[in-house]
Amino acid sequence: MYSIRTATVNDVDTILSIADTTWWATYSPILEREQIEFMLSEIYSADKIGKQVAENQQTYLLLEEEGEPVAFAAYSPREENADIYKLHKLYCLPQTQGKGYGKILINEVVQKTKDAGKQVLELNVNRYNKAQSFYEKMGFEVAYEEDIAIGPYWMNDYVMRKEL
Repeated sequence: MYSIRTATVNDVDTILSIADTTWWATYSPILEREQIEFMLSEIYSADKIGKQVAENQQTYLLLEEEGEPVAFAAYSPREENADIYKLHKLYCLPQTQGKGYGKILINEVVQKTKDAGKQVLELNVNRYNKAQSFYEKMGFEVAYEEDIAIGPYWMNDYVMRKEL
């Protein structure tokens, strides 16, 4: 049994915990340890996530299994084009992968995007992340490649798009 709710600033530590656990499992095969540590400290600081939640910069959805948070997604309108929504983050604890929670969260974000009157949802995925095939199964297609500098490192991504 699962439920989905919108996260509040009281959930920041939970989001950070899920992110930390999931990042190591996801990115250790494709990124160096130093880069993972840097990215987690840069992207997933308590201050940064807290500000995103408190100021509604991104909406975080928490998926709970038997009352325990096990996955989250974060989305918002794109800064440069409010007609497009962006799925910024989607992480499920490794022990829950395969239960359909990623699909459930994407479908929830798709519905929220449609409810806002928008027709396009985008996301970035590392070009070497096996999650790309999952996103393709969910109806996303590679729109273009994007290399984003974060400190001394690069995120080598595909931008994937789903028409709603």
